[in-house]
Amino acid sequence: MFSDTALARRIERGESLNAAGCGESIAVAGGFAAFSGVGSPLTRAVGLGLNGPVSAADFDCLESFYRSRGAGVNLDFCPLADPTMLKLLGDRSYRIVECNNALAGPAAGSPDARVRTIHPGEEELWTRVMLEGFFERAEFSAVELDTGRRLLRLEGASAWLALVDGAPAAAAAMNTRGKLALLFADSTVRRFRNRGLHLALIRARLAHAARLGCDLATASTAPGSASQRNYERAGLRVVYTKLNMQKD
Repeated sequence: MFSDTALARRIERGESLNAAGCGESIAVAGGFAAFSGVGSPLTRAVGLGLNGPVSAADFDCLESFYRSRGAGVNLDFCPLADPTMLKLLGDRSYRIVECNNALAGPAAGSPDARVRTIHPGEEELWTRVMLEGFFERAEFSAVELDTGRRLLRLEGASAWLALVDGAPAAAAAMNTRGKLALLFADSTVRRFRNRGLHLALIRARLAHAARLGCDLATASTAPGSASQRNYERAGLRVVYTKLNMQKD
């Protein structure tokens, strides 16, 4: 596996389809611009510039899509995108707001007795566990709760919980695009951290992906984070670093 444009194109295509599947979307510059509500972390553009040059007209279309919905532009810039993408970002005064490492590796894992997929009717429970792990609080806005619902409606999505003495302690999700498994929404409630639950969730999802016939798995983490270390322990490695960029 080489960290080249072909690999980035495959990963970003899967990510962009997931973004589009979470809300209203348009195809633009080889990827998708998705809108899931003002303030939603799912409102972003993904996969741009990986199939050739990006034009000013592409950016006009992108910016008009978000402006007409009262939202700023939030997009992921992949370093393997066409150089025209980087120039346009500079010309239009986009700023970097976050960096994320894209990891990839074989779909090879193992089950864990503490981990299971959610049962019917547990969708809101899963959403609340996931959000509590991210935000370290127990009360959430309607926009935040809607995030979980949208993720679970993705094509082929499965939601996972890790339990401690029967109590839901960590959450995660995955879906597949062809033979690519996309792992996301990893979150552990603070009081249950440092028990190996996140790594157990990763390995269980990788085993599930293998059963589904996937030959590649991908995830995105903050650089140098505990999440990155756990994915590397599970056999994935950093293949490139994306910049999350914004224009208000």
